[in-house]
Amino acid sequence: MSNDTNTPTSTRRKFLGMAGMMGAGAVLAGCSNVIATQPSKANYDAEIFNFALNLEYLEAAFYLAAVGRLGELTTAGGDASKVKLPSTFTGASNGVGIPGMSAEVRQYADEIATDELNHVKVIRSVLGAAAVAQPVIDLDSSFKAAGSAASGGAITGFDPYANELFFLHGAFVFEDVGVSAYKGAARFLVDDSSNGNLENAAGILAIEAYHSGAIRTLLYQRRDTVAAAGLTVAQIVQAISDLRDSVDGNDDRDQGIVVNGKANIVLADSNSIAYSRTPRQVGNIVFLKPGATSGGFFPNGLSGSFTNILSL
Repeated sequence: MSNDTNTPTSTRRKFLGMAGMMGAGAVLAGCSNVIATQPSKANYDAEIFNFALNLEYLEAAFYLAAVGRLGELTTAGGDASKVKLPSTFTGASNGVGIPGMSAEVRQYADEIATDELNHVKVIRSVLGAAAVAQPVIDLDSSFKAAGSAASGGAITGFDPYANELFFLHGAFVFEDVGVSAYKGAARFLVDDSSNGNLENAAGILAIEAYHSGAIRTLLYQRRDTVAAAGLTVAQIVQAISDLRDSVDGNDDRDQGIVVNGKANIVLADSNSIAYSRTPRQVGNIVFLKPGATSGGFFPNGLSGSFTNILSL
């Protein structure tokens, strides 16, 4: 993917950019040539976009800090000062990033950071004055809590910025969730080929899935490496997957990188279709607790009101 934000090659950027040109009012009105929605669901548009914006703030902050570019979040309309990082990590804004990261993984992380930063920019453009401000984002105690919960207390003080391998585990926490979140949002689009909504939704999902596939592949390549507390990469990834499953509902819609002794790079159901998550299920994961409205990665909650979509 090009890192040039002016290059109209990204389907997602083109789609949301068109909406931004029309303004937030047009989005909420459900313009047929931009974002057509079922009449009964048109009033959810602002909530859906702002819910997505909160998640993009989170992902952008995580990756930008990893490559020493966190300050760019403020330039894009976020607020780097509201991002809580481990006290031992000093490279978040000085171009250094995670110490000892290989050139290859650094390039992957840099590209994904730019993608997520662009997502923040374009969704804010779509919403205009209706865009919510960035909330407080916790990339410190939240990861420690997630690491402990996933491992049954075996892993303590998990820090995704300590080294390259821990960073990949941290990225795994987010990426599959983003794919399922955008897949779940597709149900709100009208099946009308004249407006291209489904095609553009597929483009949005593809970007998130590319990220997910890259992270899962990198982790699979190191699946037998002992990462922490005597646990291998594959075991830790499975534990994170199980944790997500334990808080997002009673079904099983998550998978690790090894299933039945074989590679499982693509997270999909028995028909090879990506899973969907509702906003409530996504909220359960980022808050690290079912039914919660704050905590985890958003200690003070999300910016904005999401009463309607969290009940869907």
